[in-house]
Amino acid sequence: MRHVVIVGGGFAGLWGAMGAARQIEGAGEAGAGIRITLISRDRWLVIRPRLHEAHPSERMRVSLRAVLDPIEVALLEASVDAIDVGGRTVRARRSDRSEVTLPYDRLVLAAGSRLHRPPVPGLEAHALSVDTYDDALALERHLLALPATPPGPERYAAVVVGAGFTGVEVAAELVGRLTEIAGAAERPRVTLVERADVLGPDLGARPRPVIEEALDALGVERRLGVTVNVIDAGGVTLSSGERLAARTVVWTAGLRASPLTALIPAALDALGRLVVDQTLRVPGAPGVFAAGDVAAAPVDGEHTTLISCQHAITLGVFAGHNVVRDLAGLPLLPYAPLPYQTCLDLGAWGALYTRGWDRGPVHTKAEGKAMKQTINTRWIYPPTTGNRADVLAVAVPGAYRANR
Repeated sequence: MRHVVIVGGGFAGLWGAMGAARQIEGAGEAGAGIRITLISRDRWLVIRPRLHEAHPSERMRVSLRAVLDPIEVALLEASVDAIDVGGRTVRARRSDRSEVTLPYDRLVLAAGSRLHRPPVPGLEAHALSVDTYDDALALERHLLALPATPPGPERYAAVVVGAGFTGVEVAAELVGRLTEIAGAAERPRVTLVERADVLGPDLGARPRPVIEEALDALGVERRLGVTVNVIDAGGVTLSSGERLAARTVVWTAGLRASPLTALIPAALDALGRLVVDQTLRVPGAPGVFAAGDVAAAPVDGEHTTLISCQHAITLGVFAGHNVVRDLAGLPLLPYAPLPYQTCLDLGAWGALYTRGWDRGPVHTKAEGKAMKQTINTRWIYPPTTGNRADVLAVAVPGAYRANR
């Protein structure tokens, strides 16, 4: 019996399991005797692109077993402590602290990313985030408790640190959330803080005028070209010396790959991602493939995959197929992502849908919002019908269908 182990229960890991199961079925006799185990810290796929939204609930999580059981993929709920590439084993620890060591023939590392938390004084004690489901719940509890806090200009003021994709979405959404909570008597104040001199530095120049228009309409203030020196219970102090009073501080400044990448003896990029080849193999680590936020994969001669669910899903599908094809002695598939697109939620103003690496605007306002809602509530959800054929149908390399 040959064993494929997938580390990570996010988009890349789950779609990797679906891709591997589809390839086992498609490989015929060559795929016989291959089993798959997915290791995840818990039993949920968290729909992270939705965690900026108001009122987080169970609809923002999907049971992994609902997807994995129909395709006969084993789920191990545990946290990985060690990966021995030479010995081809993974050591993990269950919630009861018991350890388990899994041998593998092929490994897919798809452990995702986490929020970068630099040593800013007060960050751990006073800043909130939307990085995990529990973080989103904590932010919601905090916001709902604001009316019971002492009155003052900082009560319904919020500072969002980082004006990238997540920061812009959080700031735009907070305007509506704080307005609903504060009522008509008080006007909320939301400020975006960004160390770069422009809004959304990684998003590029083409979508920036639309984003600025939306934030202006919502009344979101900006402080550009500055950093946060200190965070406390009453707000933040900027590197410029300015003090921003705010009872709510949300940190969104950057993601980094899972630290598990450091357990693989291979090259890492500046974000801690494993540098992989066109088939998603990790050079120098026999039997290891990487997918999702832990993989820096070549897209073309100019671009590399980004930390995003869009790339995570397609990377996962290809990695899942390729580990099985490798075991079955079949040629590996070169990674071929779908055309790049983004959809940025901009609160009550609407949303911005773009296509291409320069993120040229295609749909804005209400049209963009409709597209965003379709993507976030349908396209990025795996099938949970319990039907094997439904699950395998969304794991076709280069033809991601999801629930469209």
